[in-house]
Amino acid sequence: MSKRDFYEILGVNRDAGDDEIKKAYRKLAMKHHPDRNPDNPGAEEKFKEAKEAYEILSDAQKRAAYDQYGHAGVDPQAGMGGFGGGGGAGFSDAFGGIFDEIFGGRGGGGGGGGRANIYRGADLRYNQEISLEQAAHGAEVKIRIPTMEICEPCHGTGAKAGTQPKTCPTCGGSGQVRLQQGFFSIQQTCHKCHGTGRFIADPCRSCDGAGRTKQHKTLSVKIPAGVDEGDRIRVAGEGEHGVNGGPSGDLYVQIHLKPHPVFTRDHSDLHCEMPISFTTAALGGEIEIPTLDGAAAIKIPPETQSGRAFRLRGKGVKNVRSNHYGDLMCHVVVETPVNLTERQKELLRELEECSKDTDHKHNPRTKTWMDKVKAFFEG
Repeated sequence: MSKRDFYEILGVNRDAGDDEIKKAYRKLAMKHHPDRNPDNPGAEEKFKEAKEAYEILSDAQKRAAYDQYGHAGVDPQAGMGGFGGGGGAGFSDAFGGIFDEIFGGRGGGGGGGGRANIYRGADLRYNQEISLEQAAHGAEVKIRIPTMEICEPCHGTGAKAGTQPKTCPTCGGSGQVRLQQGFFSIQQTCHKCHGTGRFIADPCRSCDGAGRTKQHKTLSVKIPAGVDEGDRIRVAGEGEHGVNGGPSGDLYVQIHLKPHPVFTRDHSDLHCEMPISFTTAALGGEIEIPTLDGAAAIKIPPETQSGRAFRLRGKGVKNVRSNHYGDLMCHVVVETPVNLTERQKELLRELEECSKDTDHKHNPRTKTWMDKVKAFFEG
């Protein structure tokens, strides 16, 4: 046992309170810990000296004996009823408190009156299907979601009406217990209260002691213009309620787009196919196409080929993060006539006969394709 004055070792006055003593010890323990001073042999000695001083001064009985008799009052070899090393707050309790502060844990073990652990409520996800028009222009939808609400009969305590939860006798209300493993101690969740720090002897029948019950609630959610497939809308505080007064979680509404009969969407652009007659494709003309804001007219130039795309700028969907609008791409498809009369068939045959030529000036794509086929077979 060190013969230096314990108060001098910790650097505190003799009338120092428990908090001041603990604070002084923690400071010295962190400063002189052997792991932090591998090249300083004297650090370990100072560390042990501070530990010994704290073990005496942190225990009320040992401190009283030390104040009255000095080192002899706490030296088990001195024959004066010293308290030795048994009982009281040891190094693991104080130094463990340092780890608790660093890592956010709550001290385990002795002493009642500890706070129950506080937890944030869980986040919820809701899949919402909307139309393309709702996504483009924005909308407000009502959704009904399952959620865990505070139990009304017990007001969230989990205990039967007229009773209150008690401090867990195993962990003293901290929600954790500490197991000593040599030099260090291991902190674990209390098996009796499952980390809540409370023990319910007579649980509420409505919630079976959980303090929350499963219910449904209806919410109005605003869908901003321009949302796309897979976008999420966060509704703050509409998730599950927290535990022991903790904050509620959030609700995330996941957007899914219904298939549209006319348009397909590519980010802010829209695409559609517009069938046109053989005559319009050959001679040109004007057609009317649909948009999300009504009809629009486009001119089809003569000799238009099937698959050609016509761009209508600004007729797409607004970008959800800006005021930029995408474009509408109209892909024309030349439609082959069906259910022809004999006269129509005759006219087409005449057209075919008149269109025959050797240089393919009426069918340039056919000539190009035939050239490619010829080159392929000729190797």
